[in-house]
Amino acid sequence: LIGQENGKNRLRQAQEDAEEVKGIMLENMNKAEERTGKLGELEDRADELLTKTKAFEKTTNQVKQKKRWENKKMKLVFIGIGVIVALIILGLIIFAIVDSTRAH
Repeated sequence: LIGQENGKNRLRQAQEDAEEVKGIMLENMNKAEERTGKLGELEDRADELLTKTKAFEKTTNQVKQKKRWENKKMKLVFIGIGVIVALIILGLIIFAIVDSTRAH
């Protein structure tokens, strides 16, 4: 009778241990599934960031080209103004020289 009771206790203990292991394994599987979902989300976010980065790079290159062209146009405008001012001054000097030689 004692041997039978001892065997039942050991069987019950083994069943409890098996249930505990089963619970731990189920918990681990759930955690693994959560991690898989989170990794998928991270992957999606990384892809989205990559797409946005490429769009940003394209936009910055366009802005860079536009600003470079604007700077070239401004340089040409300033050079043109400088040439016009120089021609006006040169014309005034020539006019003054011609006018002073006529006066003599």
